[in-house]
Amino acid sequence: MKTVEFEQPASLAALYFGVLLSSRKRPGPVDALPRVTYVRPRVVLESARIADYARVCGFGEAHGVPITYPQMLSFPLVMAFLGSADCPWPALGTVHLANSIEQRQRLSPGDALRVELSTGTLLAHEKGQVFTLELKILRADEIVWTATQTLLRRRVKNPVGPAFSGDLNSSGPAAEMALSHQADFSAPGNVGRRYGRVSGDLNPIHLSAISAELFGFRRAIAHGMWTKARALAALMPHAAVARAKVDVEFKLPLYLPSRVSLWAMRGAQGTWFEVRHAKSDKPHLRGHLSYQ
Repeated sequence: MKTVEFEQPASLAALYFGVLLSSRKRPGPVDALPRVTYVRPRVVLESARIADYARVCGFGEAHGVPITYPQMLSFPLVMAFLGSADCPWPALGTVHLANSIEQRQRLSPGDALRVELSTGTLLAHEKGQVFTLELKILRADEIVWTATQTLLRRRVKNPVGPAFSGDLNSSGPAAEMALSHQADFSAPGNVGRRYGRVSGDLNPIHLSAISAELFGFRRAIAHGMWTKARALAALMPHAAVARAKVDVEFKLPLYLPSRVSLWAMRGAQGTWFEVRHAKSDKPHLRGHLSYQ
């Protein structure tokens, strides 16, 4: 397996330029992803950056390092991969379908971490080719956090791999009516820009109505990872936890601004939850959370 280390990630401008250049690729089928690992060998958790992220996503100080925060550390690696020759397809037009995170140990500001991204598997989807990126964070050579980012490259004909089946209802409660209303919260019109500043994800579909319209959206839409984090800010205990696992599927786009509601059902195996539009039962996000 090829390993590529980034002692200092490229600037955001350089990463986005690489993404734009990737538009020259042809979005055709492949037999397998190249086996490659991208690495940031040393990243130190900074209190100020964590606090900025927590404010945008609704976490309180007592939450410690939010379980979703380490995903931000992998963002330069994801962008570098999508803009590289190792990724078979153009970055533009790639959709985040699902995201699974497992925290194995509590993280703290000042921790020195190693961040890794490895190519995963291919899955067939009716709208194109699904592929996964496997994320891993180590502290002193011990894995403390992992994630799987599941992406859809649209308009790839004859996709390969087993059929993608991401419906969390297949392994959880089938009846959505089992969920009960927990809370309402706002998704402000500027949250795409605010989240983009703390995460580095400045995709135009999230920034403004004008830029989103260029890509076929009637208004800007919220980042899926912001919606996930905002739901977890309401569901997680206020004290920091040592171990947690959360799987989500991204469903309907969340147009900005919006008022949304959080629905959940707690049981012995964890919490099933959805983020819905305040005036509709259709979910923007569906997930399952467990923690210790």
